[in-house]
Amino acid sequence: MTRPIRHRWDLTPKEAIALQVELAAKVVREDDLPALRFVAGVDVGFEHDGDVARAAVAVLAFPSLELVDAAVAREPTRFPYVPGLLSFRETPVVLAALAALRTRPSLLLADGQGIAHPRRCGFASHLGLASGLATIGVAKTRLFGEHREPPQRRGSWVALVDGDETLGAVLRSRAGVKPLYVSTGHRVSLATAIRLVMACVTRYRLPETTRWAHRLASNPAAEVERILERHRKVPKRG
Repeated sequence: MTRPIRHRWDLTPKEAIALQVELAAKVVREDDLPALRFVAGVDVGFEHDGDVARAAVAVLAFPSLELVDAAVAREPTRFPYVPGLLSFRETPVVLAALAALRTRPSLLLADGQGIAHPRRCGFASHLGLASGLATIGVAKTRLFGEHREPPQRRGSWVALVDGDETLGAVLRSRAGVKPLYVSTGHRVSLATAIRLVMACVTRYRLPETTRWAHRLASNPAAEVERILERHRKVPKRG
């Protein structure tokens, strides 16, 4: 893990945009990965008409993809809903969930964009910088950029581009289903991101990391513990 980048969260949207541009220059787009023992998925939602942010982090052993740890955090929402600035709403509560884990992941697969963002710093990139962890953006829909339709076969992909710049990959994780939008978050190259996302996909469209985080997101802490006890094999501190 590299040193996390700290900054204020009590920002106006104008200040957040300026900070986003500054943070984008700090994103590492090449591989700087530790040995992968544990990978994690992240899910963020909101409760009480958006007043409370909720994050779930599910940690899986790699490459077996067995659940070994998880945490759910809830905090008051600190930032308004502004398209393109969602990371300022979502990242603080994810950091709280990460702090509650007993097993530290080596890699986060975030349900959102990495550099495939108008200012090249989406949720996955912001989360990587703020946590110091390697991250990959795995989004279900396109936010920015253009692309051709990828072939229908599993594992095929085409480039997501903005002019001459490649922002990510439009990846067919399963034959005949809608593709995923994969991009570098932080400390992971695009080629490695594609490979690792496919390594976390089984027979479903979404990687197992994301599926587990979705499953755990709406549960109270006690239920998360019960699920862990049923599913984890050999929990280890990482």
